[in-house]
Amino acid sequence: MNDLTIAVFAPLIMALLCFVFKRAAKWLALLVSLGIFTLAIKIFLAGQLVSQFLSLRAYPFSAGIFLAAAFFTLLITLYSFKYMEGKERLGEYYAYILITLGSAAGALFAADFLNLLFFWGMMGIPLYMLIGIGSSAGAGAAKKTLILVGGADAMMIMGIGIVWVMTRSLQIGPSPLPLNNVYSIVAFLALAAGAFAKAGVMPFHSWIPDSAEFAPASVMALLPASLDKLLGIYLFSRICFDVFQIVPNSPVSLFLLACGSITIIAAVMGALVQHDLKKLLSFHAVSQVGYMVLGIGTGTPLGVAGGIFHMFNHAIYKSCLFLCGGAVEQKAGTTDLEKLGGLAKFMPITFTAFLIAALSISGVPPFNGFISKWMIYQAIVQLGKISPYWIIWLVAAMFGSAFTLASFVKLTHAVFLGQWSETTGKTREVSWMMWLPLAVLAALCVVFGLLAAQIPLKYLVFPNIQFYRFTGVWEPGMATLLLLSGLLLGLLIYALGRVKKVTVKPAFTGGELLKEEEIKVTGNEFYDSIKSWGPLNLIYKTAEKKYFDVYELGRQAAFAVAGWLSWLHNGLLQTYLVWLLMGLVVLLLFLAR
Repeated sequence: MNDLTIAVFAPLIMALLCFVFKRAAKWLALLVSLGIFTLAIKIFLAGQLVSQFLSLRAYPFSAGIFLAAAFFTLLITLYSFKYMEGKERLGEYYAYILITLGSAAGALFAADFLNLLFFWGMMGIPLYMLIGIGSSAGAGAAKKTLILVGGADAMMIMGIGIVWVMTRSLQIGPSPLPLNNVYSIVAFLALAAGAFAKAGVMPFHSWIPDSAEFAPASVMALLPASLDKLLGIYLFSRICFDVFQIVPNSPVSLFLLACGSITIIAAVMGALVQHDLKKLLSFHAVSQVGYMVLGIGTGTPLGVAGGIFHMFNHAIYKSCLFLCGGAVEQKAGTTDLEKLGGLAKFMPITFTAFLIAALSISGVPPFNGFISKWMIYQAIVQLGKISPYWIIWLVAAMFGSAFTLASFVKLTHAVFLGQWSETTGKTREVSWMMWLPLAVLAALCVVFGLLAAQIPLKYLVFPNIQFYRFTGVWEPGMATLLLLSGLLLGLLIYALGRVKKVTVKPAFTGGELLKEEEIKVTGNEFYDSIKSWGPLNLIYKTAEKKYFDVYELGRQAAFAVAGWLSWLHNGLLQTYLVWLLMGLVVLLLFLAR
């Protein structure tokens, strides 16, 4: 029993106690998550650890991701004290959080495919249960998640089987296979499907928006926003460089770049027209993973470093955004953008954290999201030396950032800066147990941006990349000074504008006075007009009919096959005699050959 074994089994064992001692479950979960976070720091500082029990191994990359996973689990457990207060099945809720943490540790430290499969599959159980724990209406989304992720895991098993046939080994690495034949390419795609479904890459993404409608915000912050992204991209990066060998501008590299670009643009276009806070955030959780695939898909050291760094950054700002959404939901009683507005005055801490996270995800300097996107942009430009398609990937990445900023302008206005909505009432800030995690995550968005080279890149990213080189100059201190100067100037202009008293008259049109609800601008309809524009109209209508949803397509195909089989087996004797005779004819023709 060493630190790796404890990290895996302590949360799993304590989860059983949460099922039994339900009233003490939240305190057990908090103490265990705090203890595991402390242990994660020790494992990270150790650098390399090996446990012969269950063949576990920690190295800087897996140890860094486990540290992040334990950190997010601790924050979200604390947040859940007030957010989940008064809800049913709390013992199960905290137990599933601990099972998720223990399973994540097992998957991250697995030294062979057998252990990886076991713990990877175990993570599907709490994922299914936590999505449906918010309400009975979430059972459908939970079932969809289980089938979609489970189906991708089955493909992953097939890929592992092909790798075993090719190498006669179940060890993950250390000699990567070249992607120069059909078997290795099929194995790579099958393994990548498992990682893509967990991370939410298109076309395995639809479980995330569906889950956002019903799952608690804390669950969305823990799983699709942080742990699932960390685990999915961790596995994907190991597949690309430890199991196989990605060569820049190779067919597989171009395939990954195309997947990343499509995921970025398609998901952010879906986010633009959403009318629900959590569902809009869920589409961005899908869009941002496209940047990670784009960076790693370049196959260059700088691109891989940018993709991995963006993975950490995404977990920070997206968890913060979902937790802010949960705070709004608790105080306002809704996540419908049409019914929200003016909450910045009543929830200043939540608004500030949300604004910082929104700027981060939009790639605005000097926050952390800008740095990792900047690295990915540079990697794509460098790829232009050997690839004529680099401009496509660069345009997709940059337009994705622009559309992300546009959608958060809409969201910020609709929730915090718009006119106050009478449906929400004059609320107040959430409990410190809820706003403290928001403040910590928002602070990390700033720290990881201003001190990117000194802290996260130095300790979390570059130890796993053998070579890196930047082009251009980035001075975060000067950029921050200029941005703050602009903000102060704007505040000064705003303050001067309020000095002079003005006469306020009621709004009217054509001589008729307008009611307040008739002149309210919520921001909810900011970009709805794009749905009616040319080709986009057809794309949006196709998406609304679920034609881009592999789960729905598979379900319809299954029903079609089942209906066909039902028609064949209709219970009539003459039908079965016809099939019997046809079978005899086929058999005779075969024997006659």
